[in-house]
Amino acid sequence: MKKSLILSVLLSFSIFSFSQDKESEQTTTVAPKPSNTSLVKSVKWGVRGGLNISNLDFDEEINFENKHRNSFYFGAFASIQFSKTMSLMPELQFSGEGAKAEPLQLDYIQMPILLGFKLSNKVDVLVGPQIGLKVHKEGDQANNLGYSGVVGVEYRINYALFVDARYTYGFRNVFDDSLGISAKNRNFQIGIGYKL
Repeated sequence: MKKSLILSVLLSFSIFSFSQDKESEQTTTVAPKPSNTSLVKSVKWGVRGGLNISNLDFDEEINFENKHRNSFYFGAFASIQFSKTMSLMPELQFSGEGAKAEPLQLDYIQMPILLGFKLSNKVDVLVGPQIGLKVHKEGDQANNLGYSGVVGVEYRINYALFVDARYTYGFRNVFDDSLGISAKNRNFQIGIGYKL
């Protein structure tokens, strides 16, 4: 009788212990794993600035000298990394454009939104649209808004410092239609930037 009682107590303890082990295994395996499904891998911020070489591309022959304008640009941007090879770069910049003659000088606050494609560890190609708001002058019979396309290349010197070059071509007439003259902005930028 004692032997069967001891045996049944031992058997119940072993069954109880076994069931506890099974429950702890189930709770550890059922626990959800954190998932990293975010599209954005990283976000960096930066500034850039440099030299503008711009001109107006007139649709018709003009009877005055149309020399290029040397000016400057500066701005701030974000670099939103989606993958190792692709990023999005929204930017806000001041850019002095137009032509050399004072009545043809047009300054803009611009917002390019560029896609960046990595060609190598050091080189990215940039492409995208840009919208610009004319500033500084009133009553010059120029449109207040401009739309452009941008292509560029960026070369990383180190983890934070880079040089870049961009070409911008306007899609919209810079002058008011009532003026009867049609011209598009052309601009080449070369400069340096810092990104963290």
